[in-house]
Amino acid sequence: MRHTDVNEARVAAEASVGLRQLNERSREIFKRIVEAYLATGEPVGSRNLSRALPMTLSPASVRNVMSDLESLGLIYAPHTSAGRLPTHTGLRLFIDGLLEIGDISNEERSQIESRIVGSGRRRALEDLLGEAGELLSGLSGCAGVVLVEKQSKRLKQIEFVNLGQGRALAVLVAEDGDVENRIVALPENLPLSSLHEASNYINARISGLTLAEARIRIEREIEAKRAQLDELTARVVTEGLATWSGNGDDHKSLIVCGRAHLLEDVKAMEDLERVRLLFEDLDAKTDLMQLLGVAERGEGVRIFIGAENKLFSLSGSALIVSPFEDTEQKIVGVLGVIGPTRLNYARIIPMVDYTARLLGRLVP
Repeated sequence: MRHTDVNEARVAAEASVGLRQLNERSREIFKRIVEAYLATGEPVGSRNLSRALPMTLSPASVRNVMSDLESLGLIYAPHTSAGRLPTHTGLRLFIDGLLEIGDISNEERSQIESRIVGSGRRRALEDLLGEAGELLSGLSGCAGVVLVEKQSKRLKQIEFVNLGQGRALAVLVAEDGDVENRIVALPENLPLSSLHEASNYINARISGLTLAEARIRIEREIEAKRAQLDELTARVVTEGLATWSGNGDDHKSLIVCGRAHLLEDVKAMEDLERVRLLFEDLDAKTDLMQLLGVAERGEGVRIFIGAENKLFSLSGSALIVSPFEDTEQKIVGVLGVIGPTRLNYARIIPMVDYTARLLGRLVP
């Protein structure tokens, strides 16, 4: 089990235990505190709670329950305020055990479909994913994020262009029309004809494959010595494919949309500082891509809250994401939103889920 999975399992287990410790009265008060926070961002006090509860409780009795909830680590008092806010642990318990998730509205469903499906014209994959990220950002008021495997693109051809001084330009053309270039180091004493030979060899075998599939197929041929290539040309082929495949996050493309939405609800200096820290988190692309990669290996919508993850430990932000598949039902990326922990989870969770499932019908 991965370290992240261990942490998530521990948090879920603790939340489950914490929920069982609450009687009906404590659950209702805790739920009201969290719902008030999600709606207004403001702490709620015992007097207001006692008036809103469906049961008759004095402010003193409510304060006693709030004290118990605080000792469990589910709520806390910001500054010297008499009101309480949920902790990140409390938010997790609420989302996992008390949140009632509905469905997206017909209007939102139509908006998502019209923007992403559009007129039915064929669009480049990056344009499609960028549209999905912008759409989620606008609907949620958060930043939209999309992480996709570059290797999931279907290939059309690869060409090598000699640049001199032991270098060549490797030009990759995908079936969707996208073109990307990389510099490749060439073996010493390589005949110029070898570049043309390497291109012909690769292009006879890669059409319709992803980069990962092409690399596996060709490397197996070369290792089994079935490829009719001399040693230097074979090196051009394998090193060219390796350069394109990259290592780790190098073969992933990260799209971040709508950062400006995060500034729309800033009410105080501490909110501005939180957003500034979140912008730093978004700029730390390696950490963000690693976190999204964890979500990519899971199933369904996943939620990361504040201090549960080191990336958001300072900004106290939340990430709601879901993996999406291609038409062959292979997971090729993940999309979702990043924003403050005070999100409308009940609305955004089904929105992210629906968008991911819709993309699964469109990504080639």
